[in-house]
Amino acid sequence: MKGLKTAVSKRIGVGIVLILWILTVWLVYPLVKLDSFEMENAKEYLYRSAFGTAIMLIFFGKSVFDLLYLQGISKKVPLYHKIFLSLYCFALTAGIIYFAGKMVVLYLKSSNSGASF
Repeated sequence: MKGLKTAVSKRIGVGIVLILWILTVWLVYPLVKLDSFEMENAKEYLYRSAFGTAIMLIFFGKSVFDLLYLQGISKKVPLYHKIFLSLYCFALTAGIIYFAGKMVVLYLKSSNSGASF
């Protein structure tokens, strides 16, 4: 019975993470495809992008914690787990830097045009 509960809770956890990733992609998608923008939509893009980036920061913190916690309590972690989690952290870091840079560029473009958020 305990094994069944563990399997169900793992599936629920994976489902929640997938839903959060889908939400994150939906939130930051306009920022990826955005070359120019209308000022009436700028505030919406800023809020969506900031919220999506915040979710990515939470995922990054969770991943770093998962990577370092087990080593701190001296539990044996498989090498492939360490490698893939490290690559995941690097990919998240690259995405966070890209989206933060894109938001700064949009802010600078909007401040040069004389409009404010």
